Amino acid sequence: MTKTSEPSRTQAEFRLPTQEIRNDIPFYTKVLGMQMDMIYPADDPRVAVFSGHGLRLRIEKDAPEGPGALRILTDDPESFADGQRVLVAPNGTRIEIEERNPPLVMPETVHSFVVRRLKDQAPWIIGRAGMHYRDLVPDRLGGSIIASHIRIPDGGPVPDMVHFHKVGFQLIFCIHGWVDVVYEDQGEKMRLNAGDCFIQPPEIRHRVLEASDNVQVIEIGVPAEHVTEIDHDMQLPTPHFRPEREWQGQRFVYNQAKDAEWVPFRLPGYICRDTTIAENTKGVAGVQVVRKGQGDTEWASHDTDIHFTFVMDGAVTLEGEGREPYRLEQGDAFVIPPGMCTRLSAPSDDIELLEVTLPGTFNTTLG
Repeated sequence: MTKTSEPSRTQAEFRLPTQEIRNDIPFYTKVLGMQMDMIYPADDPRVAVFSGHGLRLRIEKDAPEGPGALRILTDDPESFADGQRVLVAPNGTRIEIEERNPPLVMPETVHSFVVRRLKDQAPWIIGRAGMHYRDLVPDRLGGSIIASHIRIPDGGPVPDMVHFHKVGFQLIFCIHGWVDVVYEDQGEKMRLNAGDCFIQPPEIRHRVLEASDNVQVIEIGVPAEHVTEIDHDMQLPTPHFRPEREWQGQRFVYNQAKDAEWVPFRLPGYICRDTTIAENTKGVAGVQVVRKGQGDTEWASHDTDIHFTFVMDGAVTLEGEGREPYRLEQGDAFVIPPGMCTRLSAPSDDIELLEVTLPGTFNTTLG
C-alpha cells in the first residue's frame, strides 16, 4: 500500500512579544474572536499561536520585537469587540477596529485660482506600474480633485494588474500616442488614441495592456486621495458585453475624436465637441474639447464647483479680474473658481483645450 503524503503548505505568521501568555489567551480568543492553534510547553507556556481574520499570530514570551499595532477590518465595527474601536492587548499590541469598506468621503472644495505651466518644470514622479506623473493642481483644491499629466516614456506591454479605483469620478483623456486598455463587461481591449477619452465609473475593473512610446494622458480623479485595489480573481476581458451597465449610477464612456461633431461653445469665439460624459454620469461631471470659432471672445464667470482646463495645443491668453494676464501654451493648465470673471483671449488658430467641470451642468454669465 502506497502512503500518500499531504501536499506541502506554506504559512506566514507575525510574531509579537509578551510577558505572560496566560493573560493574552482570553483577549485574543474571546475579545478578538481568534482561535488558538498551538501552545507550548505545557507546563510553562512561552509560545501561543492564534489564527483568524486572515491572520496568524505567534505570541512569544520575551520576543525581541515591539508590540506593534494590529488593524482589524470588518463590515460591522459596532458588533465587534463590544463596539470598541481602539484596544490595547495585555501584551501591549494596539488593536484598531476599522470599517472594511468605508464610505467615500468627498472633501469640500477649497476654491482657488490656479495656473500650472509646463515650463515651470514641475517634477515628474514615478508612480504605479512605472508611469510618470506630473501634478497639475498642486493644492488639489482642499483634496477635492487630483489632475495628473501622465506619460509612459517607453512603449510596449505595461506591467499592470486587474484593478479598480474607489472614486466619485475618473477621466482618462489621451493627448499623445495610444494606449490599450481592457474593461469589465465592455468587450475586448480598446485603443485610446490622441483626442479620445474614457471615463472609468467607480470600481469598474480594468487593466492597462500596452502603450506606444511616450504615450501621454490627462487623468482627473475625484476626490484627490482615493484607494486603488487589485482584483486577483477577475479575468479580463469578461465573457459578457454590457454597455448599458451602471456602476454607482455611472456608465462607462469610450469617446473617440474621429466621431466628433463641433457646435458653438458656451463662450463666444469658440466651438466645442461634447464627450457625452455629463449624460453618462447623470451630471456628475462634464468634459468638452474646445477650439477657436468665429467672433470675439468675452469676459465670463461660472457657478460650477470645479472648473479645470488643460491646454492640449496652441496658445491662449487667460485674463482674470485684478490679475496680470497669462499667455498659456501646450501643456499648461488652470483652474477658475466659481464667480471669478475671466476671459480667454487671443487664441491661436490651432488652440485646443480640454475643459472638465464638476458638476457637468452649470450656468455661465457673460460680461
